[in-house]
Amino acid sequence: MRPNNRRDFLKSTALAGVGFWIAGTANADDSKTANDGIRFACIGIGGKGTSDTADAAKSGDVVAICDIDDERLGKATEKYPKAEKFNDYRKMFDKMAKSIDAVTVSTPDHTHAVASAMAMRLGKHCFTQKPLTHTLYEARRLAEIAREMKVATQMGNQGTAGGGLRKAAAMVRAGMLGKVHEVHVWTNRPIWPQGGERPATADVPATVHWDLWLGPMAERPYGKGYHPFAWRGFWEFGTGALGDMACHTLNMPFMALDLRDPISVEAESSDHNKESYPKWSIIRYTFAERGKRPGLTLMWYDGGKLPPAELIDGKEPAKSGSLIIGEKGKLYSSGDNGGSYQLLGGVTEPKVEYPNSPGHFAEFVRAIKGGEPAMSNFPDYAGPLTETVLLGNLAVWAGKKVEWDAKNLKAKNVPEVEAIIKAKYRKGYEL
Repeated sequence: MRPNNRRDFLKSTALAGVGFWIAGTANADDSKTANDGIRFACIGIGGKGTSDTADAAKSGDVVAICDIDDERLGKATEKYPKAEKFNDYRKMFDKMAKSIDAVTVSTPDHTHAVASAMAMRLGKHCFTQKPLTHTLYEARRLAEIAREMKVATQMGNQGTAGGGLRKAAAMVRAGMLGKVHEVHVWTNRPIWPQGGERPATADVPATVHWDLWLGPMAERPYGKGYHPFAWRGFWEFGTGALGDMACHTLNMPFMALDLRDPISVEAESSDHNKESYPKWSIIRYTFAERGKRPGLTLMWYDGGKLPPAELIDGKEPAKSGSLIIGEKGKLYSSGDNGGSYQLLGGVTEPKVEYPNSPGHFAEFVRAIKGGEPAMSNFPDYAGPLTETVLLGNLAVWAGKKVEWDAKNLKAKNVPEVEAIIKAKYRKGYEL
């Protein structure tokens, strides 16, 4: 069945839960109009936070910046001289809650949930980098809080706004490939060290507030290799290659096939010590029938592992990409964002309509001002996508097949993974 217009597309993709069609305005800011300046606080201003803060500045006023690294704060002050500076976002909220409308969270994965939850509970609109959270429970809880507080939200998987990705998803949903039974997704990550030991204790750099960097996680000595980048490879702080890239590379198949709530997942990987993610993994997800979409399998590959070339009609797989296999043909997308694609097996493109985007961050701003929610909002899209992604890591940790109860966030046959589903936090950091 072909979506006839923008609204039909959104409904047909199951992105439109009840909250999707309710304007994402915060309780405290219902009177905000398109002419009001949005006051942003930006948490994490290095790395991806650099561009997120720049997007905020283009869309309103950056009134506060927060980072655990004084060197980064000093450099950002040159760009945002009027913004108040903080190392601790908790103190920022204590002082400036009434002066902030929206927050960007661009920190390491382990601090996403607490900072985002605190912002939303104060009625602040929230943009959080991918993956939305560090754990499955956090993803579910942030989605719930966003809906409860009626705030505008968005995850930073920018490709969601791409016309090519949306068109590809619409074509698959329109039945171009017939019944889909198999999906393959792969990445060239990690591009940081994985599979090793905890780094040796070292002196904390003079500009880094290490205890604040740890945030909700248990105390441990500083070591070279955590800040500012390679934290992605450690279970305690990051989500590995899968968490880093699947919110991009799995995004188009997820939108096309509503790949939420797998019923089981199992992983093969290099040896790992549960300190650092393995050097490579191959993960198999099983999805039950959902609506008109039949049950199917999803294969994920990282660390140099690739799907067989014969699946892509003999083409050498790109370093990153996705492949959707149906009874009538295949859709192959090379690269990370699903925006470009090739049709294999003799299928032809149907005419489909799909919603155009004003731009990824512009969708967030539109929602703040009372317009339609961003496509990658927490309750209807980003939360479920993140849950699917992180379930693969659960299987890597378990080392065996996990039978998954999505409704209750329970591994039915592997109770020992509960600590990976829901982490414990240090005092002062509550979700």
